Amino acid sequence: MNELLTPQEMARADALAIHCGITGIELMENAGRAVFDVASHLVVPGRNVMVLCGTGNNGGDGFIAARLLHESGFKVIAAIAGNEASIKGDAAIAFRRMRESGVVPVDADEVEPERAALIIDALLGAGIDRPVTGRLAALISRVNGSGVRIVAVDLPSGINGANGAVMGIAVQAHHTVTFFRRKPGHLLYPGRHYCGEITLAQIGIPASVLSGLAPKVFANDRRIWGKSFPLPQAMGHKYDRGHALVLSGPQYRTGAARLAAQAALRIGAGLVTLASPVCAMAENAAHLTEIMLREMSNDESLRALLSDQRFRAALAGPGGGADASMRGKVAVMLEAGRSAVLDADALTAFAEEPETLFGLIAASEGDVVMTPHAGEFARLFGNQGSDRLAAAREAAARSSATIILKGGDTVIAAPDGRTTINENAPPWLATAGSGDVLAGLACGLLAQGMTGFEAACCAVWIHGAAAAEFGPGLIAGDIEKGVPAVMQALLPVITQL
Repeated sequence: MNELLTPQEMARADALAIHCGITGIELMENAGRAVFDVASHLVVPGRNVMVLCGTGNNGGDGFIAARLLHESGFKVIAAIAGNEASIKGDAAIAFRRMRESGVVPVDADEVEPERAALIIDALLGAGIDRPVTGRLAALISRVNGSGVRIVAVDLPSGINGANGAVMGIAVQAHHTVTFFRRKPGHLLYPGRHYCGEITLAQIGIPASVLSGLAPKVFANDRRIWGKSFPLPQAMGHKYDRGHALVLSGPQYRTGAARLAAQAALRIGAGLVTLASPVCAMAENAAHLTEIMLREMSNDESLRALLSDQRFRAALAGPGGGADASMRGKVAVMLEAGRSAVLDADALTAFAEEPETLFGLIAASEGDVVMTPHAGEFARLFGNQGSDRLAAAREAAARSSATIILKGGDTVIAAPDGRTTINENAPPWLATAGSGDVLAGLACGLLAQGMTGFEAACCAVWIHGAAAAEFGPGLIAGDIEKGVPAVMQALLPVITQL
């Protein structure tokens, strides 16, 4: 269930389910019951539960939850934000059923949220695309300031389901109950922060409707890349597992490239070579054991290195300098037609001429992965704005590269529109050098034959899992120490895919 549906796709899923013979009120009843199931375990019967309802279908789910709570012995305050006369369709049926059960609705402007033991937020749906203002914004502010535990229906009111943006103000929920499939706004920040703990409930929509939706956005997990993960073979040798080339920076700026090279080796590349300027050879040699070392004095020496067809993937950028020399090296790499990872300085070097870089990538025969953080992304593509998902997808299409837009909610986008959002990265990954390790993991997987999109998704997931495995106190050099345990747990699972 790693598909992520936009609010529009979810509305279409509802419509397809109804076409299959399930009524809209059945879906609403099932959704309301799912909310009831979560809420009823958070507060004891007899306590006050405030259900804040809008006049749309989200409010309809709230009406049903209010009815079920009332019938189970809770003291229910059903507060309506809006004109009751505007409640239509299935929501009107749910509203009538709630009133017939004995719940008398009140005006949301008159309630005191701090007097409740639990608040259910069923005010706004996930499709909100304009700022929350006026009386509704004031109500949300009072709810957030109440100190009461909050359960949100589908998404916290005020969060855009397509991109996780806060539309002026949003409910800060402790729990969110959503239905059938999650939405991008559940995984993208700041929406993810506002959701709290998420429960995904199945409400009767058959999985077969997904074929009519053809979703292109997914939560990043092994179902995306597991079948293509390079497994060592009993009769194989190191060259079967690929040879990766990592470009080092000059003297006193070599550590980032070594972090990347070590990560490429740890993820399974059979061999890794560090291409070093002459001035940094001694410095690199003093630190390297398993990594091979070759001189790289200029573009021509790099071109000579890449004439060895055993090099399957190359990485440029970590500590390399954002200058004309770096632009030349990137051009040589891409013209050689190998799979490539461009990170850090290899991106910033093209800040004044991004279309030159995109032209080189489009002409290259190998898959290219770019790994920008927000600042590097802005230098090449402009400010990402509030919609990281759309920004990454547009950047991938424009550049012809797979984009890893790094962050707590890393977005990986392929040029063909396939996109994943990562959700396993712990906060202690925000440390110097962690991006170099990620770039090395991606390069090591490319060297073993994974496609750009699969290698990027796999590298990001393992990067997060390894950091979580190590735990607090992590520094970049520790990430690879978590990789063996992650791999040991992962391999038996992916062999069953």
